[in-house]
Amino acid sequence: MHLRFLGKATSGGQSPTLYATGEDSYVVQGWIVTDEAVLAKLDLDDNETVVEIYARLLSFLESDGLSGTVANIVPPIVHVMENGNYVVKGTRVEDPAVLGQMDIPDHETCVLVEKRVMALLG
Repeated sequence: MHLRFLGKATSGGQSPTLYATGEDSYVVQGWIVTDEAVLAKLDLDDNETVVEIYARLLSFLESDGLSGTVANIVPPIVHVMENGNYVVKGTRVEDPAVLGQMDIPDHETCVLVEKRVMALLG
């Protein structure tokens, strides 16, 4: 799967990143969610996980033909943090070829979200 960089939301060395794939999906790179209270509220399948991102990261969807404005807080957004960040749910990305295309610090991970699901946000 080839990734196409859409954008980064950077602040203070933190860099959640959004990529489009050639398979009608997105890879969303963000912080590993460790808040037990948040995790306890989520219903995740074995192949799913969540990442925390700046809300402004999703504005880069516009460069791929989707609305860059989040009008609906629905999955893949499964939680809004007190600071306004989004917790995004998706399929855990484990393919070494895909992961090798990204620079992922130890405190971050990424999820795959289908384009049709991401379109529900706008």
